[in-house]
This record gives sequence, C-alpha cells and structure tokens, in this order.
Amino acid sequence: MLSNELYITGAGVSASSGIPTFRGNDGFWTIGSKNYTPQEMATRSMYENNPGDFLLWYFKRFASYRSVKPNPAHYWLSDKMLITQNIDGLDGKAGNKDYISIHGRLDKVVYYDDEMKYQVPFDAEWNEINIEDSLDNIILKNKLLKKFNIQLINNIPVPKRGKSLKPYVLLFDEMYTDLYRITEAENWMKNASKIIFMGTSFSVNITSIALRIAISRGLDVDIVDPEPIKLDYENIEYFNMTAVEYCNMRNLKS
Repeated sequence: MLSNELYITGAGVSASSGIPTFRGNDGFWTIGSKNYTPQEMATRSMYENNPGDFLLWYFKRFASYRSVKPNPAHYWLSDKMLITQNIDGLDGKAGNKDYISIHGRLDKVVYYDDEMKYQVPFDAEWNEINIEDSLDNIILKNKLLKKFNIQLINNIPVPKRGKSLKPYVLLFDEMYTDLYRITEAENWMKNASKIIFMGTSFSVNITSIALRIAISRGLDVDIVDPEPIKLDYENIEYFNMTAVEYCNMRNLKS
C-alpha cells in the first residue's frame, strides 16, 4: 500500500460500472419483491423462514451483476488501504489483494451457522446457474435451493446449520462481526493518517464509526461525491465530483 491514507467507499464508486446505487430510483434497497420491501427481504430471518424467496430475490438483484467489470476508480484504489461497503467484488477484480469488504461479497458464500462464528468465505460459483434459468422463477428457485444445500422437511425448505450455504453478505438484522473483519477495519481507522470517503451517503453504521474515530483523532477528512453531504467537522475538504474524476485529479497531482 502506498500510504496510510484510508479510503472508505460506497455505491457511488461502482455507479460508473453500471451498478445501481442502493437508494436511487433503481437501487437495491428501493426495489423489493412482489410482497416484501428490500428491508424485509435482505434479512437473516427471511433466509431462515423463506429461503426460496430470499435466494430468488438475492440472485435477481445482486448475482445478476456478477460479470460487471471494474472502472478506473477501482483500478486506482487497487493498491490503497480500502474498506468498501460494496458487495460487488469489483475491488478484488481490479487487483486489490487485501481490501476489507465490510458488508460481504456477492462472489463468495459461507456456511449457514451462528453469525458470531468465524469462517473463511469461498467462491460462490454462480456460473453453475444458467441465465436461461432466470426466465422461470420456479426452476430458478429450485436450482438455488439445491445449490445452497437447503433441505426439504415435510416439503418445506429449511436451512441446516453447518451444511446449508448462505450468501456472504451482511443482512439488515445481522451485526458487524469478524466474519466481515470489523476488528481489523476499526484498527485501520485508528491508525490511518487521513480518511477519504468516496461515493457514500453516510447512511450506514460503518461510516458513522469511521467518522467518529476521525473526529476523535483530529484527522483530515476528504468527502468525494457529486452532491456531498455536509458534516459538522472543520477538518473536512469536499470534492464535488465522481470517484473517477477524483482519482484522475489525484493522478495528475502525483
């Protein structure tokens, strides 16, 4: 890594790759399913009690972006100390070997187990599900239940701890744990010389944690966003631009 600057990125960084931001009109947390809101769908409770609908929604809203390519911002960040809220895995595709995906990655899965139990995520291998399967929800749901080792008990799908698989993604009713490298992330914040927030709405806990640590340590903070949120902290410099524009600007200055 080139410096002790810490970058914390959100959905705005991946927008140039064609991935919807989470809370825009076409966002992941805006569009739910026929009967549930996204905040109801993206929960551990939904996975446990209705795994078929959960996996169907997850696959259609997230795994459909598994072939998207990184953009210049991801490549510029590839040798930086980086914590991302994005689950798209594009920072890994761009070559960053040790970034923290604090909310998980759509290209990884874990075993369904106690959420406090540490695991090493492994490849989801979504290519086992054909694009043609997406045209029929019943066929797709059955294939996803099989892929995730969801057993049928009295014809009802029931996940089994230690055997069934779960997407490696932090759900709304789950906590930050060391499965998502939270202790390591906080240590990075406590040892950073500066924190740069890129393309984030400051609407999730990890940005609140990072900002609180930055303020307590008196760190300089950059906020990069076309419409940045103004915060009550004097050591902030605002950059009204996209992540790609900011990275290009930094390249010219280096």
